[in-house]
Parts: sequence; C-alpha cells; structure tokens
Amino acid sequence: PDLETSLEMARIAVADGITITACTPHIYPGMYDNSGPDILRRVTELQTALDEAGIALRLVAGCDAHLTPNMVAELDSRHIPTLAGSRYFLFEPPHHVAPPRLEESVMATIAAGYLPIITHPERLSWIEGHYEIMCKLVAGGAWMQVTAGALTGRFGKRPQYWGERMLDEGMVHLVATDAHNLNNRPPRLAEAKQALSTRYGDAVAQAMVSSPPLLHTPRVGKAATQAPAANTCSCVSCPKRAAKRAEPKVSSTAHASDVSGASHTGLIPSTSPPALHTVQSRFV
Repeated sequence: PDLETSLEMARIAVADGITITACTPHIYPGMYDNSGPDILRRVTELQTALDEAGIALRLVAGCDAHLTPNMVAELDSRHIPTLAGSRYFLFEPPHHVAPPRLEESVMATIAAGYLPIITHPERLSWIEGHYEIMCKLVAGGAWMQVTAGALTGRFGKRPQYWGERMLDEGMVHLVATDAHNLNNRPPRLAEAKQALSTRYGDAVAQAMVSSPPLLHTPRVGKAATQAPAANTCSCVSCPKRAAKRAEPKVSSTAHASDVSGASHTGLIPSTSPPALHTVQSRFV
C-alpha cells in the first residue's frame, strides 16, 4: 500500500485498541523476494512517519516465512528475520498442498533454537485430511496462530469451525489480525476478542491477544536457547477425537510481554508486490 493507506491502517489499529504492530511481509523466493535488512529499513521509515503523524502505534519487524530447504541457515543469517529479534518467527505452510516432511522441517528450526508460529492453520485447504500433522507440530513445541476474522466468520464457516475446534482442543497459542488492507482485511482484534470472551471467558480472551511471543528478548546462541515445554495436544486419534473437548490452554512467557499474538497487515508502503503484514497487537 501507499503511505496514506499505511497511516490509515495504523489509525484503525490504534482505534481498535492495538498499541504494538509487527510488520511481517512474506518471504518466498521467486515470488516475495523480501529480506531481513530491507524489511527492517522499511519498518523504521514507517515508524518515523507514524511518529510525525502523531499516531501512537509502535512497530516491530518480522516476516511470514514460507518453507525453503535452507530455512535454518536463512534464519541464522537474518535473511529471514525473527519477530523483533527474538527466537519466534512466523511460518506459513503452503495453502493448498500439504508439503512432504513438514514436521521434519518445523522440528529442525526448533532444534536450531527457534520457535516457529504456524500462521492461520484453520484456513489451510488440506487441514481436514492432515489435522494430525498440526497435533504433532504442537506436541513438538511449535505454536499455532489463528486469524481473528476466522473466529468471527469473516472467512466462512469452514475456517471458523477449524479455528474454534483448535481452540477447544488447546491447540492455539495466539489470535492475530492477519490484516492486509483497509477494506476486507483491516487491522482489528476487538471483535474476535469479544468472541473469545463469550466462548471461553475474559481471561482466555485477554491472554490470546496480549500474551507471548516474547518479542523483547533477543535470541541467544543455539546452545543456550531451548524451546519451552510443548503444549500437549488434546487430540485423541486425530482428526476424529472424543466429543468432549479439553479446556483451552493459555501459553505464558517467562516474564510479562507488551505484545500479543501474531498476525499480518499490509501496513508498510512499498512499490514491490508483497504487502507487509502486522503481527503483534496489544489491547490496553
């Protein structure tokens, strides 16, 4: 989007109660050829524009990384930037095809000291036939991020079903805006927060939009970085589990974070095809 669109999106976010946004463009070689240094430069430029316009929104940088053979090396080199320099990063699986060795690839990033956040699994076209993969990823230490609009029906009944099911089964760590523009994908979380509160209570709703990831703790050396205890998958014989579902599990960090769940938002002006996305948004 252009600068004016970016500024207006920021105003919408602030009006919705968001105070921090992580800008996370796609990185997909041959299609979205972004890189860590360029993303950071553009985020810095937009932050200056926000400050000059008097818009009280703080930006951090990241990306939504697509699967590549050299993902760990690209994370190490910062070609794939983590969220605000932490060890958390957004990982977007292919939308229409379950990739071979997905579990192996995700576990490799965890073994290297990173913590992948799988973005919008509820909207993947292959989730019905491969739900057990999501269960295994969560059991192995990966996090799941559900899109706010999916929980309010904005993407249709199917994503809403899978988003609610994953929440019911304790599979979700974060709820995010996944905003891309001013119209059908604006940066709003309040409606989803209310839906969460109605279904699970205020405490769970607040945790889902204002808890981890831990964006203010830089990633240290691989040997010193360990993944947190895996969130136990409550699925039984995935994908057909018992009718009675577990209470949602709420993730926490070692210390309080100012930031919330990951998402995307076309916020940073750019002449290149990929829009930048918003990732962390906090309610005051």
